[in-house]
Amino acid sequence: MPALNRLMARYPQLLAGIFTLFLLSLTHQSFAAPDGKALFQNNCASCHNPLKDATGPALQGADKNWPRPDWVYDWVHNPSGMIASGDKHANALFDKFKPIVMTAFPNLSKEEIDAIIKYVDDYKAPGSAPAAGATAAAPASSTEDNTWLYTSITLILLVLAIILWRVNAGLKRVAQEKEGQPVEREIPIYRHKFWIAVAMILVTILAGYWIVNAAIGVGRQQDYMPKQPIFYSHKVHAGINQINCLYCHSGAEQSRHAMIPSTNVCMNCHKQISEYTGAADHKLVDAEGNEINGTEQIQLLYKYAGWDPAKKEYRRDAQGNILATAPPWVKIHNLPAHVYFNHSQHVKVGQIQCQRCHGNIEEMDEVYQFAPLSMGWCINCHRQTEVRFKENNYYSIFAKYQEEIKQGKRDGITVADEGGIECQKCHY
Repeated sequence: MPALNRLMARYPQLLAGIFTLFLLSLTHQSFAAPDGKALFQNNCASCHNPLKDATGPALQGADKNWPRPDWVYDWVHNPSGMIASGDKHANALFDKFKPIVMTAFPNLSKEEIDAIIKYVDDYKAPGSAPAAGATAAAPASSTEDNTWLYTSITLILLVLAIILWRVNAGLKRVAQEKEGQPVEREIPIYRHKFWIAVAMILVTILAGYWIVNAAIGVGRQQDYMPKQPIFYSHKVHAGINQINCLYCHSGAEQSRHAMIPSTNVCMNCHKQISEYTGAADHKLVDAEGNEINGTEQIQLLYKYAGWDPAKKEYRRDAQGNILATAPPWVKIHNLPAHVYFNHSQHVKVGQIQCQRCHGNIEEMDEVYQFAPLSMGWCINCHRQTEVRFKENNYYSIFAKYQEEIKQGKRDGITVADEGGIECQKCHY
């Protein structure tokens, strides 16, 4: 204890700083809860829908069928191992959805898995009305932004640490005066060599981080949400009305580009649908909060398509050509010219769901770039994503891997194992 007292007397500022960092770490651990929605979107949405079977089973209520409460932890961390061990429930899932085997997520903690389960159990279909007599449910706590709470607590703890530091300095002066010792002259913090050095180190580290982060982010446009010539709501079309993505973006399964649909694809439905009648269930609102008139947007589509809604026919020139012009859509997802990406290879061959790269597109009124689309983001996906390798003649050239799977030395093969992170895979 005497040694500790001497240390406190000699380095009160250092101890106050350590105490502050300790309190901040406790604050983060105590108040930061896993975000179930974000975890679901980033890890599960590419294969699972909360309400219906997709590449994998519907997740809402799935916990009622587990053989034991902690079964899901073993399944998420090592699904191939569970199947190989003979687990009846695991094999029943595999038999239903084979040859697809769920990707392992060993990095997810039990708390994060619990947050995902809570999110899917609380999930409501877009546009669904509450039960009779029920009031609209408040947003799930897992999706709330608690930044203001963390900031407030951090500031309070910082002020508390400063107060304790000043109290310690005052008590030290009183003790020195009482014992007749010379009172040390207090050096202002802005002239103290220790704190000047700490400040310089922090400034150097933060400046370096910001500069490097900004440099590697040049050309990226995550969260980019441009204004489009027509307010087109994916939430209304893909979410509420359940229109398949491939109906409009037919190229995603057949070619390199997903393709923007022509106006005649839109007119397949909108020859009959001339007004937006879903305002009672879902009002159209842009990112700035301005309410959008859906019927006016349909009329704007008619102008581009050259459609006369009164006569129910296309407007034509003297030669009989339809007087149509393509809407000047603004491209959102842009890759550098030296990067090769093939939609069909991912959507058709790899069976990657649209949400894996585009986020929950069925919940967006205005589309924005969900993923960073950086090289590191793509490589991490290739390292984690398993391919349909077992008993697939296309991969017979990888005889070594096929043999290792038969011998039980491997549970599966990732894209990275078959050369998916080699430079020439994506770069010309």
